[in-house]
Amino acid sequence: MLTVQFEDGDAIVWATTAASARPERHAYTPALFVGGPSKARTHVRAALADDPKVGDMATVHRFPDLHADEREPVLRVAVERVGEIRTLAREIRTHHEAGSFGPGTLRLYDVDLDPGARYCLDTGRSPVPDRDLRTLALDLPAAARADDDLSGLLIDGDPIDGGEARTLATLADRLDRDDPDVLVCSTGEIVPLVAAAADRHGIDCPLGRRPGLDQRAGANTVESYGRVLHSPARYSVPGRVIVDREGSFLHDDGGLPGLRDLAERSRRPLQATARGSIGTILTSIEIREARARDVLVPWNKWEPEAFTTVPTLYDADRGGFTFAPSVGVHEDVIEVDFASLYPSIMVEYNVSPETVGCDCCANDRVPGLEYSICDDRGFMADVLAPLIEDRAAMKARMAADGISDAERDRLAAQADALKWILVSSFGYQGYRNAKFGRIEAHEAINAFAREILLDAKDRLEAAGWRVVHGIVDSLWVTAGEDPDPIADVAASISETVGIDLELEDRFDWVAFVPRKDSRAGALTRYFGRVADREEYKRRGIAARRRSTCEYVAETQKALIETFDRERDPEPVCERAQRAIDRLERGAVDAEDLVIRTRATRDPGAYDRHTRTADALARAKRAGLAVGAGRDVRYVVSDDTRQGPERVRLPFEDGAFDPAFYADRVLRACEEVVAPVGWDRDRIERYLAGTRELGLAAFGG
Repeated sequence: MLTVQFEDGDAIVWATTAASARPERHAYTPALFVGGPSKARTHVRAALADDPKVGDMATVHRFPDLHADEREPVLRVAVERVGEIRTLAREIRTHHEAGSFGPGTLRLYDVDLDPGARYCLDTGRSPVPDRDLRTLALDLPAAARADDDLSGLLIDGDPIDGGEARTLATLADRLDRDDPDVLVCSTGEIVPLVAAAADRHGIDCPLGRRPGLDQRAGANTVESYGRVLHSPARYSVPGRVIVDREGSFLHDDGGLPGLRDLAERSRRPLQATARGSIGTILTSIEIREARARDVLVPWNKWEPEAFTTVPTLYDADRGGFTFAPSVGVHEDVIEVDFASLYPSIMVEYNVSPETVGCDCCANDRVPGLEYSICDDRGFMADVLAPLIEDRAAMKARMAADGISDAERDRLAAQADALKWILVSSFGYQGYRNAKFGRIEAHEAINAFAREILLDAKDRLEAAGWRVVHGIVDSLWVTAGEDPDPIADVAASISETVGIDLELEDRFDWVAFVPRKDSRAGALTRYFGRVADREEYKRRGIAARRRSTCEYVAETQKALIETFDRERDPEPVCERAQRAIDRLERGAVDAEDLVIRTRATRDPGAYDRHTRTADALARAKRAGLAVGAGRDVRYVVSDDTRQGPERVRLPFEDGAFDPAFYADRVLRACEEVVAPVGWDRDRIERYLAGTRELGLAAFGG
């Protein structure tokens, strides 16, 4: 199956053929479930008897939640159209429950499932096509989007000369000739722009395999873990999958192979998988497991946090363990990591919402807390074990001899996609709205992780290794006198813990960067040379931050190479000065000075004239779609000003501010030489003593 859409109560399934895809119409009647006292269910059944949205109703028996020992009677309400399920659920909640019973009397299930995933779960149909997919890439630069002009459209990376009409005609020809299954768009805005331009020019250019365009959802802004994110408008066309790169984190990281793998696991069709968040995909995988267990999926989470004592709350309300890094440059360092530590804890130690603090097992298995863990295998163990095992098998296959580059790339994409699902599995246990989450499970996982890392530290030190840093699931060690072989120590720890402690990297040297406000080590900022290959590992520094422009990022990489070669801060500073000199001469391509950041507010809503606020104002003036959660790209043209003239958009002509970018170069330089005790003041004094410098070189 390629896609599924719903029309007049039926499911229109586009099934792949050897050469293309064909539509199949199937009758489909989904259902929601109503739980509660018998009297309340009887009342709802009578009240819905004449509702035109409702089909058959029957009392069935299901597990209402993960904790239930027995199936309970619930009312199954068939709904004529999948799009009316939420409408009916709201009516039951606001009219039938509120009007006749108290709030919370009724519990509703299977309400907010993705329609395509619901269809696949209900029918047992796989959402993954049974052949390789053909793709067509469509990219529209920001300047063209500002003018709603499709003449700048790139088709598989190629520009089309001759104006908008010629571009549309070429696109129509490519769609007809190549018959792609997937349209990979740089932005979902391309879809309505193509439809509008085709109408203007009278050109037949449907993006689907037959005419039609459906806007599935409007653009909106969401907040996730303290970050403001933009969710673009969503469109679908008949018979083809639209992947909007602007709104698909998973496509950027896992590509089409990763999306296919997650679609199979979650039962979400490919387009729904592409636009889904990591947490959404994890929830879909959990829903599939719940269905297999005959457990209903709650519409709203209602399980409260259990009462606990103050001492237990104090001990439980902690995160993973971190060691203060030893600031400086360390030679011959080995990094060891626990493989998928947090999800592996959930599997190995059976941590799940229904197993933590169970009534049937009196034990005290969670280190430092009063929580017991049930002996019966938990829900999350069954959800996560296949993901952990399959990812390990993928990584092992990637390391095997004789594997082709194409297969290695495919496996890498699938493994990367799984990594993000596994990472989110722990955080979702503490997310207040997670359908299958529970804060006590989140606390138990942290407790196990702290104990595991501390035990690993003690055993490494007993074996003759010195720990120079540790955080969450990783430890960096150097050899003391006559240490035991690191592989033997790691194997022994792995056997005891039940989770593999792997040798991640060997470094010729690693530099741990101090915090900006003290000489204490920054937990996540370090860089070093990986042994036996021409490669550097960088974490948390400017070269890794998404907001760093290309010129500064590449300069910092060169500074690290200089430090590696010279092991002296002075040549590093001189290399930074050469980068500043290029800025002052104007010998830098402005494209390499573009800064990308994410807006946290809408234009005009900022309290101060930050560069982001000024860039948003300028982008809005240029006609670009901007707002909270969206990326904004700009070049700093004059940092002494405030307002839209402070910056310019990448496609606009103009100068750049060399003093601003020189300051960024010096900040990047400081990160490189700070581990050996040089701060910004010492860098500037050294450079001032080696050559004549203006204040502009230092940003003011």
